[in-house]
Amino acid sequence: MKAPVDDRLAALRGSAKRRPYNARSLAALENNPRCTLRALLDASGSDKAAIAEHAGYPSPFGQSAFAFARGNAFEAMVKDNGCAELLRVLRETLKLTLPEVAYLDLNDVGGDGRNETRRGHTAEVLLQAAQGTGDGTLFDHPMLYLEVGGQEAFLEPDLVAFRIDGRFYIVEIKSFPIIDGQADPAQVRSATTQACAYIIALRALLKEAGIGPEAVSDTIVLVAPKDFTNRPTAAFVDARKQVAALTRQLARIERISDLVDLLPEGLTFDLDIDKDNKRPRRPAEELAEALEQVPATYRPDCLNHCEMAFYCRARARAEASLDVLGPAVREQLGGIDTVTMALGLARGQLTPTADQSDMAAALRHAARLRAELTGEVGGAA
Repeated sequence: MKAPVDDRLAALRGSAKRRPYNARSLAALENNPRCTLRALLDASGSDKAAIAEHAGYPSPFGQSAFAFARGNAFEAMVKDNGCAELLRVLRETLKLTLPEVAYLDLNDVGGDGRNETRRGHTAEVLLQAAQGTGDGTLFDHPMLYLEVGGQEAFLEPDLVAFRIDGRFYIVEIKSFPIIDGQADPAQVRSATTQACAYIIALRALLKEAGIGPEAVSDTIVLVAPKDFTNRPTAAFVDARKQVAALTRQLARIERISDLVDLLPEGLTFDLDIDKDNKRPRRPAEELAEALEQVPATYRPDCLNHCEMAFYCRARARAEASLDVLGPAVREQLGGIDTVTMALGLARGQLTPTADQSDMAAALRHAARLRAELTGEVGGAA
């Protein structure tokens, strides 16, 4: 008889301290929903960075100290004097007609300051605002909460939630620039996906009081430096698709038992850390064997948000997986899983199945065209 799911997840993590979900790890669920390895590592609270490093694939993941300091300085400037700069941007750039604004910093809470205390304070203040009995209209540093796969996830965003015309909006303050009205798409997507976690958590909070999801807008406000200055500007970002996608992935995590049941008994990612020198004692080869028993799905954009990306890329390359070429190529070559298979069909060395016949003909045609252009003999791909 198999152990309960929580026990098996704890066995995967081993002796290491559990790492809770945060907005970034929740956002990664939407960025790469097919990756079983990522889902299990996050569900078990495993230290992905330490595991990747010990497996031989360290990741230079995260912001530099300079970028971190710059981001903090920009956010502080936007929020200074009761969010005076933010209000200017909302009024001048986005043309919002804001009534008299009552600023509340939900980080200012008495007691022991623990997550549960701040969560309760946040819930009280935001529910009062939603029901029209509170004075606040602009709320800084709320402590939001989600239950993910039976685990508590406290989300402490550096954001402002403001309420206008009966709806809450999430504001994301980022230090990457908006130049001529355009920002880096990958950075915008990352910021938007993290904001989706806050939207879902805020809706969950209001749902407890019988307030519907329409009370929280799925359009976020992105605030960032304008052009090459430090002066903030803002833009609306439609996050409906990403909210829906992340909601589906959170439901998938609720069914994490289905994934756990597929694992071999006794599987663990425990590094067996030596308490004296803080170094892993588990052989790296043994850890690599454990990781290989879990399906992993690599995408090039994993390099932007997952500590396991370099490991998964090496594994995908070793397997000649089409995943290394990105989702666009993968979708174009539907029914073909590897580069080896694609080349074999293009060269006529493999007999296609019925489902692969059209794609095989297209690959052979592409190989002939390439051979004619390069002067190669025999249409080698």
